Amino acid sequence: MNRRFKSRSEVEAIADTLLKMAKGKNDILGADVMYVFGESHSLSLLDGHPEENSCGVSGGICIRTIAPDGRQGVAFGNNFSRAALSEMAEWSHANCLASEPDEGISLYSGEISDDASPLQLCDEKIARGVPQEFRVTTCLEMTDAARARDSRVVSVRAAHWGDGTAESYYASTSGVCLWRLGTVASCGVTVVLQDGESYEMGAYGHSMRHIENLEGVEYARLAVDKTIKVLGGRPLPTGKYTLVLDPEVSASIIDEIGDMFCASEIHKGRSLMAGRLGHEVSGSCITLVDDARLPRRLGTALFDGEGVPTGRTVLIDSGVANAYLYNLQHAAKDGVESTGNAFRSLSSLPDVGTSNLVLKPGSESQESLIKSVDKGFFVTELLGFHTINPVSGDFSLGAKGVQINNGAAGAPVTGVTIAGNLIEFLKKITSVGSDLEFFGSTGASTIVVEDITVAGD
Repeated sequence: MNRRFKSRSEVEAIADTLLKMAKGKNDILGADVMYVFGESHSLSLLDGHPEENSCGVSGGICIRTIAPDGRQGVAFGNNFSRAALSEMAEWSHANCLASEPDEGISLYSGEISDDASPLQLCDEKIARGVPQEFRVTTCLEMTDAARARDSRVVSVRAAHWGDGTAESYYASTSGVCLWRLGTVASCGVTVVLQDGESYEMGAYGHSMRHIENLEGVEYARLAVDKTIKVLGGRPLPTGKYTLVLDPEVSASIIDEIGDMFCASEIHKGRSLMAGRLGHEVSGSCITLVDDARLPRRLGTALFDGEGVPTGRTVLIDSGVANAYLYNLQHAAKDGVESTGNAFRSLSSLPDVGTSNLVLKPGSESQESLIKSVDKGFFVTELLGFHTINPVSGDFSLGAKGVQINNGAAGAPVTGVTIAGNLIEFLKKITSVGSDLEFFGSTGASTIVVEDITVAGD
């Protein structure tokens, strides 16, 4: 896999060299090293013709130096000569001395298993190399399936396939040394439909750890079906509606909520979840979990960016805010244990992030939930999540979907806006469906939200 090194032992030797250089300084507490290498391939067809065909490799190594007073410095590069490594260690040390002291900075020194096999993060088919013929055939099959799904498909703007392998190594002066290997494959379709003077673009696709979990032809059909629902849509009359959110829409909201439970955001005053532990923050049907140990999921990992074992944290328990997510620094500041949620790049210091966010599913199907609604709006797309204020929770989002009348799907809807406050919105959630589906590293189901103002005509 690695085009720069022939074996892991060479990577380990380079990491050891950097750590020894760091330990040679008298004014440091410790240091850690992270090595990353990735290889990826991408293919995209436009109406059955090649549009993009690319492959690439990337990688490098970084060293973080820590002073006794919590100052930190990072340096990184992809030149592994002895001279370059020495310069990298010197820059990391200089950056450390030039930074500001901080509390809670430490290195993990506990035990951790190095057996990631139960997590099933690597597909040998991808690691060995996916044949180009397979990529092309898959994209052509998705293109044909989209065209055959409905006569109103005027363009398959993209039938996309991607696959890649990523390997990393973490080591520290506290004695932790761990390897991680993972694969990913993705495919999806973007289509354009026309009905008279009306045009609509839509897309559907997924990313998975293993090729066998992808269903490209089905994604092509779903892309068309999703787009048909809003083709020729018009605004709803302004008023109060019961919203039924499609699982993909629910997942987007869950992503926003999950970030608000990161302790770094809490400490910076950038989260509306600050000070809400033990308080009701959503409908009682909501239980939200961050779980980094789910087999085959994209957010799954044996250890985090600080070498700390990952785990499972219940963020919302039956509507009540239950816990925050931590790395070592913010856990020390709050007097708790790290939850194993440290994330970092080669050029950054450790921060806090989510792993796999999962909304606990309910017992009713989407069809059953829709049938229970008299005056409603089935939302298939929300636009403008970047406008959500993470501190106040205020938002204003564009929406598309289908009107619901007396439990039945009605006319397509576009050009409407849903505005309000996120906490108030979450508290109005009354039901969660049984149709759990993962989008990236987030698992969500259909949800029902009552008494929401929709601005339209």
